Amino acid sequence: MNTQSNQAIQTKIFGHRGYPAKFPENSLAGFRYVVAHQIDGVEFDVHLTSDRIPVIMHDETIDRTTDGTGRIVDYTLAELRQFKLSNGESIPTLDELLDVFENKDVWINLEFKTDNIAYQDIEKIVMPMVNQHQLLHPVIYSSFNLQTLKNCMQLDATQDYNWLTENDVPKAQEFVKKEHLHGIHPHHYQATTATQRVWTVNDDQEAQQLFEKNVAGIFTNRFEDMVQLRKNVQIAQ
Repeated sequence: MNTQSNQAIQTKIFGHRGYPAKFPENSLAGFRYVVAHQIDGVEFDVHLTSDRIPVIMHDETIDRTTDGTGRIVDYTLAELRQFKLSNGESIPTLDELLDVFENKDVWINLEFKTDNIAYQDIEKIVMPMVNQHQLLHPVIYSSFNLQTLKNCMQLDATQDYNWLTENDVPKAQEFVKKEHLHGIHPHHYQATTATQRVWTVNDDQEAQQLFEKNVAGIFTNRFEDMVQLRKNVQIAQ
């Protein structure tokens, strides 16, 4: 395979929640680092506070990643600000995070965390906020909640929507077409022609196999190692 064609189908590497191998997950410090080190893309998770401000965190609660306890949905943003990540940062808002990505050559995967809590009108709050920022690439939207993606499509049918799943997707290409999706984000590789970005890939052997298959993307906690591995695979090809 020649270099030009290989680059055209190069698997994109997404920093999963920023760069958890070196920084607190979903922290501004982690996102600033990966952007400064020319990562392909980043992935993060969005919830709503009780006063309906989009904030960035994986879990529905703040117990695991901050010095506080409780559910995000039960706090106002001002109340959340009293709790800190392990590096002393506050929980970032979506608006603050998007500022980091403005005019940067980085792909963004925004996950709506609506699989356990159905945040009312989160799509109507988040999508206009995204559109207010000067981003170089279209945002990739994903969710385990298919209805959330359908709600997004009603607001803007032209965006890149992808269903997150832990399970195999029989006839994935047909499913993607039926649901008007761009692709799927499975936990493990699927034998399909549908666009897929696989999560969360931290094992070198698994990553090498995915690079060899030229999947659209992988999400990883070890982006620097994976970038080097991808280079080695390309050289071998």
